[in-house]
Amino acid sequence: MNPQSASPLLRLSQATLARVRDGVAVPAYDRDATRIGIVHFGPGAFHRAHQAAYIDDLLGTDPAWAISAVSLHSAGVRDALRPQDGLYTLALPGDARADASASDGAPRLRVIGSIRELLCARDEAAAVLARLADRDVRLVTLTITEKGYCLSADGVDLQHPDIVHDLVAPEAPASAIGWLVAGLRLRRARGFEPYTVLSCDNLADNGGRLRRAVLQFARELERDRADQGLADWIESEVAFPRSMVDSITPATDDALRAQVASRLGVEDAWPIQREPYAQWVVEDDFRNGRPPLERAGVVLSNEIAGYDRAKLRLLNAPHSTLAYLGSLMRIETVADAMREPALAGFVERLMREDIVPTLQLPRGFDPDAYIDAILARFRNPAIRHLLAQIAWDGSQKIPVRLLGTIADALAAGRPLERLCLPVAGWLRFVRRQAREGVAIVDPLADTLARIGAATTGEASHDVDAFLTLDSVFGALAGDARFVDALARAHARLGDATPAAVARALAD
Repeated sequence: MNPQSASPLLRLSQATLARVRDGVAVPAYDRDATRIGIVHFGPGAFHRAHQAAYIDDLLGTDPAWAISAVSLHSAGVRDALRPQDGLYTLALPGDARADASASDGAPRLRVIGSIRELLCARDEAAAVLARLADRDVRLVTLTITEKGYCLSADGVDLQHPDIVHDLVAPEAPASAIGWLVAGLRLRRARGFEPYTVLSCDNLADNGGRLRRAVLQFARELERDRADQGLADWIESEVAFPRSMVDSITPATDDALRAQVASRLGVEDAWPIQREPYAQWVVEDDFRNGRPPLERAGVVLSNEIAGYDRAKLRLLNAPHSTLAYLGSLMRIETVADAMREPALAGFVERLMREDIVPTLQLPRGFDPDAYIDAILARFRNPAIRHLLAQIAWDGSQKIPVRLLGTIADALAAGRPLERLCLPVAGWLRFVRRQAREGVAIVDPLADTLARIGAATTGEASHDVDAFLTLDSVFGALAGDARFVDALARAHARLGDATPAAVARALAD
């Protein structure tokens, strides 16, 4: 979708900020007095709705943490927001049924000012490298989605084209890993302190996995270059705290753009929306200083693994369940899916009876209250979260959202029937997309389309075809209990029509 609008209104910018109408929150601090202390890779909607909003809360009391937002490849965000001096609008829709103040359905609007610079690494490499080498930058954060890290099972994927390129030309990286190491390499050469690297993506042990990938990449660089000691320096000096982030961020559409322009009185080329609920839990392991995140409501904890697993399994796994089974039922949004009694009931049973028993929860964590809150968020009609958007990149999401839970259930001898149904839903979703000629948005799109087109609808045949995806199923493909359970779930979906899926959910 083109982020530009045809509105004749003046454009949102620092110069027009005073024109923003009453009732819209604007930065209450002097933006010119802030300094860039954070480089963020991947300034998509989620970052701008979540981390950038938290940082915006801090800049009035600590101006040293403004953000340089760097896109790796696409210039869309830069081109939309650079003319706006990095300003954009965050819309926070409420639930009109629960919030009397939102009886007109209008979201709360807030102009975010924490992004002071926008760059595209593809064509502004020198500026990105200079910013990474800036001593004022003490933190680099990332939201580049699971596939953006070019990871292997326990390191970096040395066969990935971007990684291959970066090992040959480390001064002009293509990957996030390459950029992280390029910046650290330059700082080490200049005798500067390193920055802390904070992943904010939905990856179990995100900090640990990123650390291992960076170290492996740095050691590969040492083989043929005069970078001896780089990996050891990174290992001893650079922190990679783990984190968990949680808030639902539907995609921007033209209706939101029009609504925001009408309320602001100026045009915003790329406003974003987010549910009112937001959580950010960060491991307190930083070097060379950190933002005072706790002042903005960030939870600093050493039990990240528990929070992370609870979120991946109790929020993200049900999201994927709704995406694939709901899509087969020809449902469009999460809130619509939750109005289907069979689907809503299935998801709640899955959470309470199948997922919670696999979790080791942090101290004081109430799983029933957390599930209640998630279900309420899913039902919120003010959040139009498309199932098609959630269904993207299933080959990357299914392993961390569902297959880990299945592996734990297998180890404990627990039932697999409910857990395997959303996985079977993904298989049937891929089959439908391929046979209907609809594009599959996934790093393995070509492979999935080929497998989907060759399926027959017969459970054993189709399951065996998908289980050849070693990067998805791994060792589970060789577990007869899982293979049998997945085949039974596939068969339960019948011809995968809406009526057949509803019957399978009710069984």
